[in-house]
Amino acid sequence: MERVNETVVREFVFLGFSSLARLQQLLFVIFLLLYLFTLGTNAVIVTTIVLDRALHTPMYFLLAILSCSETCYTFVIVPKMLVDLLAQKKTISFVGCAIQMFSFLFLGCSHSFLLAVMGYDRYVAICNPLRYSVLMGHGVCMGLVAAACACGFTVSLVTTSLVFHLPFHSSNQLHHFFCDISPVLKLASQHSGLSQLVIFMLGVFVLVIPLLLILVSYVRIISAILKIPSSVGRYKTFSTCASHLIVVTVHYGCASFIYLRPKTNYSSGQDTLISVSYTILTPLFNPVIYSLRNKEFKSALRRTIGQTLYSLN
Repeated sequence: MERVNETVVREFVFLGFSSLARLQQLLFVIFLLLYLFTLGTNAVIVTTIVLDRALHTPMYFLLAILSCSETCYTFVIVPKMLVDLLAQKKTISFVGCAIQMFSFLFLGCSHSFLLAVMGYDRYVAICNPLRYSVLMGHGVCMGLVAAACACGFTVSLVTTSLVFHLPFHSSNQLHHFFCDISPVLKLASQHSGLSQLVIFMLGVFVLVIPLLLILVSYVRIISAILKIPSSVGRYKTFSTCASHLIVVTVHYGCASFIYLRPKTNYSSGQDTLISVSYTILTPLFNPVIYSLRNKEFKSALRRTIGQTLYSLN
């Protein structure tokens, strides 16, 4: 197919791990274990938050949404990747590729805006504690999450439409393990400068705008923390933000490297390595970071396990 320029591409062939042919079975086992652990940890977090009434607060509501988002994000990419590691023919249909791109962009973009919402939640909790229940009520939280999802949906729909409206008549060999923007664009027969500019600007909107909102929130937070006279009080207050800061750094660091650099600097090997980190490792570490650093959550988890064991007996 790829040698006949007049033939329309109807499927893509993944070559992301082709250089590691002898290690693919080992990679399958490693990635499968990591994936199952990710599903398990996120399930534990969501279940604990739902069952323990002490965690029915805006911060933990947003954490539960984040865990669900991480789970769905990995579900879009990892199962197909695991199947391909054992398959001789690593293909995906043209429509399937478009659906995969739309789905992971929707979840990834929504994730960026959700992190901004979580930053705002920390700002309100620290800078306006007396009005926290009003400013971050259930209706407000639902509205902010809906807005984050609406932004993610819009950006992913526009981006996917721009990419797959381009003609694909040449090679169908995708040097990646899923349908990411840069490797798919590289296969397009004609590159529209306007389309690439719009896609880049959407990337700036999704990454830079939420990051700026997070920075504004933390400038206000740090300003409020510095006014606390006790060093112990400052430490305890800032520790409530540490997990969020770590997750923000990892998410925006990986995403910015992939989507905000010039396409002339595109490297399939580098992108594959970074993509593995934010499709497998980041969803694994995020729930662990949030749960293990949080004494309140660990106490709630112990209570939930105790109540579950008691009910079984």
